[in-house]
Amino acid sequence: MEAEKISHEALLSARELEIVELVVTGLSNHKIAQRLEISKRTVDNHISNILKKTNAANRVELVRWSLKWGKVCLDNVNCCSIPSLEPSLKQNEVVS
Repeated sequence: MEAEKISHEALLSARELEIVELVVTGLSNHKIAQRLEISKRTVDNHISNILKKTNAANRVELVRWSLKWGKVCLDNVNCCSIPSLEPSLKQNEVVS
């Protein structure tokens, strides 16, 4: 059972967690790029990396994964705290 837990608890960077949170709200990659003031291509790359890390085949599976593992809060259901980017953390550092 521990091996299953490890395979589902991916280590995502603070930026990846931020993008997951926006995916869960239903935003397209284009809208996420606008919101974060980055290119759509960068969002595409982040999404691709997130899907690989979480073993999700698509955005729906990613939303299910993020709710299951408490990575996001959706309409006050399954609420958790998303780690904020503290001054001591760099954007590319990994958080769980």
